[in-house]
Amino acid sequence: MPPQALGQIVEGRRSQPSQLIEVLHDVQKNYGYISTEAMETVSRALGVPPIEVYRVASFYKAFRLKPSGKNVLTICMGTACHVRGAGLLLDQATRQLGVKSGEVTADGLFSVEHVNCLGACALGPIVSVNGSYHHHMTPAKLRRLIETLGREETEDSQDAKTQQLPRTRALA
Repeated sequence: MPPQALGQIVEGRRSQPSQLIEVLHDVQKNYGYISTEAMETVSRALGVPPIEVYRVASFYKAFRLKPSGKNVLTICMGTACHVRGAGLLLDQATRQLGVKSGEVTADGLFSVEHVNCLGACALGPIVSVNGSYHHHMTPAKLRRLIETLGREETEDSQDAKTQQLPRTRALA
């Protein structure tokens, strides 16, 4: 599905403040995050004060206010995961990728974030990659996972470049 313009997202929902969360979900689904400009547009379209749009967008962990990497590593820091070494996982990811929690790598391939709970305490420590859970994680497993994801991205981009190269005929 091609991304919708912001106007298309709010169309049919104008002056309906009760649609705020749905509209924010649609904005994020189409753009990957909710920009300040998008919040202003949503505010005007729905008739909701800008501070209310920001309050809702910043309250829920499901919403992003900044662009994220292609691979989002979410590390659970809840009590069960914390006592099983989640802090070491966060250290591994940030050191290996050279970013702090909440940041995106320079190449845009990874972002690291931590949350208070992913709701899978018995399987901790847990790392989610783009919504897919990886349980009983260790720093070594996480290092290999990040390396594998990085390799896959490199291979995918090389394949895409190869497909874009013009084909030439061999001269006889």
